[in-house]
Amino acid sequence: MQERERVVIAGLIVLMLILGPGFFVHRSPRFAGSLAGGALGVSAALLMVSPIGYALVKRVAFVRNAVTRKVSLRTLLAWHVYTGIVGPILALLHSGHKFQSLLGMLLTGVMLIVVFTGFVGRYLLKHCSQEIREKREAVSNLQRQYDAAALDLRQQGGPALEVATQGVLARALAGLFLPSTAVVGLGGVTALGAVRLAEAIADVEYSIKMHDVLNAALRRWLNWHLTFSLIFYLLLGVHVWSGLNYGLRWFHP
Repeated sequence: MQERERVVIAGLIVLMLILGPGFFVHRSPRFAGSLAGGALGVSAALLMVSPIGYALVKRVAFVRNAVTRKVSLRTLLAWHVYTGIVGPILALLHSGHKFQSLLGMLLTGVMLIVVFTGFVGRYLLKHCSQEIREKREAVSNLQRQYDAAALDLRQQGGPALEVATQGVLARALAGLFLPSTAVVGLGGVTALGAVRLAEAIADVEYSIKMHDVLNAALRRWLNWHLTFSLIFYLLLGVHVWSGLNYGLRWFHP
């Protein structure tokens, strides 16, 4: 299900990226104010405002307790993601690729940034966190194997223990020139095997550190998503007000 969700979301984002630069080949200055364009605009605004509900449920305790009794956070997150992408697609269609005002261009640009940063936070951050968990489990397994091998070699002592406790350069040379059966401890454990386990642990721990750096960067990226979302809703409010004030003149006496 998650794989299918990623494919669908990626397809919708590709569609949005195709529609974005469509003004190079198509412009309809009057479409946004037409009945069809207005219906698309209202639908887009409602869809793009609805993700605020997920933010409230996630961050306000009493709202979360009341809502999650009937609807899970996972379902709300899926709604947040889909409406956050389908809404901008409808908004691009609503515009008719008419970007003649500063407000319209700012609104469109910030909207695309919000979608992009949200996609990064939803999938890359989740993938990075999962990678870190898997690598930590791998380190734990390797550490258990190394501890067992070190205990075996310690019981035998002698050359097996010497090879396993040599410096980095000596262990590297041992890995190049000694066969894997050069020094065998009790139970068939080799000093070279213990060295390779230690090197594998070091490699995975280094990978975890790099993933931690990326994870921290992605979390800052998510903060940018929240910041641009706030800016977007402010611009959207101004856009709706200007449409009602200057476009729907029949509301005025």
